[in-house]
Amino acid sequence: MEFFRIKKDIPFMRHALVFNVISIITFLAAVFFLFARGLHFSVEFTGGTVMEVSYAEAPQLDGIRDALTHAGFVDAQVQNFGTSRDVMIRLPNRGAETSTQISERVMTTLTQGFSAEQKKPEKRRVEFVGPQVGKELASDGALALLLVIVGIVGYLAVRFEWRLAVSTIIANLHDVVIILGFFAFFQWEFSLAVLAAVLAVLGYSVNESVIIFDRVRETFRNSRKRGLSVPEVLDHAITSTISRTIITHGSTEMMILSMLIFGGETLFYFALAITIGILFGIYSSVLVAAPLAMWLGVKREQFIVQPKQKQEAVV
Repeated sequence: MEFFRIKKDIPFMRHALVFNVISIITFLAAVFFLFARGLHFSVEFTGGTVMEVSYAEAPQLDGIRDALTHAGFVDAQVQNFGTSRDVMIRLPNRGAETSTQISERVMTTLTQGFSAEQKKPEKRRVEFVGPQVGKELASDGALALLLVIVGIVGYLAVRFEWRLAVSTIIANLHDVVIILGFFAFFQWEFSLAVLAAVLAVLGYSVNESVIIFDRVRETFRNSRKRGLSVPEVLDHAITSTISRTIITHGSTEMMILSMLIFGGETLFYFALAITIGILFGIYSSVLVAAPLAMWLGVKREQFIVQPKQKQEAVV
């Protein structure tokens, strides 16, 4: 399906060196902020207090967040669980305060404004999440990321050729580092939901590279395209998939934007990470992976299966 067809190939590879320089600068800036400022990890990684509170009627989560913020709980995470009347609150460690002291302060804040006739919220559960659990989550997340990378490299090496596999994985890691760089620079909260978004972007971004490189292989094998140089083949592959890119990424981003705008605080950073990943995923597939494949020496002979010569029978 195509909205439009571009008849003349756009010369992307003519400016490949410029795009690669921009990519390197952006990548190094993201790495710098990761080391200089670090990620602002959520309670799941740093440890803290987890509370479950039940209301007689469904409360406004934004009102709970505002009340906790005014009480000094700036990094509190508030979300529904189970039903709309049940609320889970995650709070980071606060100095020498115990979980019991923190929960008492929270309940004092939440019960303010309730009259004697109104049923006040009830505390159902309080748990302390130690930093050791956070270390295990971080190590498990890093292992999951590594396994995804290995799986993608293996798949691309089998389906295409090692040069295309290396180019794709470098481009995808470029996307991941850029996302982490944004979160480090702005000190946005990095939670398990954001980690899930990063893994989703890694798998989603590789699809764009697969589509482009599949068209590259098809163009190399097409007898009518044998006179094209490698940059021209890459330009043709990218140009011929632009309509598909707009349809796929545009429809996906429409859904993600609805989560970003209407999903509330719980889904905000998840949707934000995927939005950044989609935008840079398009950029990296076109202007990072393709030039890298060209620099690594991809050529037509690597995609042409030479027919086996039949041995003549010996009389």
